[in-house]
Amino acid sequence: MSSPSASLAVWTSSWLAGISAPDDVIDAMAEWAPMHLVVAADETTALLTGLSWPDPRADGIAAVLTSIRAQIPGPSVDAVIELLLPTAGAVEDLPPRTEFARAAIGAGQAVVLGRAGTSGLAFVPTVEGPDVMRWTAFSTPVKDHYTRDFTLGEAEYAMRDAVRGAAEALGSMQSLPTRAEHGDARTRIGEELAELMRHRYPVDTPERALRVLESADRVSAILSVARSSAPTEAPTAGAALAREELIRPLWAAVRAARLSAIAAGVASSVPRR
Repeated sequence: MSSPSASLAVWTSSWLAGISAPDDVIDAMAEWAPMHLVVAADETTALLTGLSWPDPRADGIAAVLTSIRAQIPGPSVDAVIELLLPTAGAVEDLPPRTEFARAAIGAGQAVVLGRAGTSGLAFVPTVEGPDVMRWTAFSTPVKDHYTRDFTLGEAEYAMRDAVRGAAEALGSMQSLPTRAEHGDARTRIGEELAELMRHRYPVDTPERALRVLESADRVSAILSVARSSAPTEAPTAGAALAREELIRPLWAAVRAARLSAIAAGVASSVPRR
């Protein structure tokens, strides 16, 4: 699992469908941090949700689930559970010039929950310390449709190409001189993958979605190792630009694949339009 928001999205949808128990969700989220603080972003959201404001409380994921249940009482064609992974040049699903948008961009992730075409909730996680994660709840409009660059089938195909491209990027960057010894690349890729794979998925996650997510994790691990293996300063500005142009589309493909796969996992539990 690549992010706390992805975990919250798939486990919440499984719970709302009655496939997973609340304790399953809490246990899965505990893998990210043993303590979860929850706070409303403003007084209006606090009144709507019953969450604390302005100071967070150690109410844990149980408080998040209570707020979500109020927004989505159960499976419905109008239910929306949407993972967002905003990044530079890809913020189209965020309400512009809002505190939620700024927080989501800063975190690089968020989950939007509610009923399509109404006002719902968005949760943005931030790391407060080695054992503490903070979730901030925002009131936000819930869209009928969210941006998808890939279908699940297209994402699976794109990840096959991306694995090859990431391996080529790693080989290219490792051929450049570096100032520090980072260790064996294969070992470090394995360590990156092990960290991503320690987070579980619900039993109802479709096999194809799991394949896409596993491939995306592999590409992400290779790119992370490639980036740390590259020189901190490229020999020329042109070389630095070429290096960035080599890996940028691969990261974009990973992001798009993860969004499509998580959406497929959510749709398998909660009916979607």
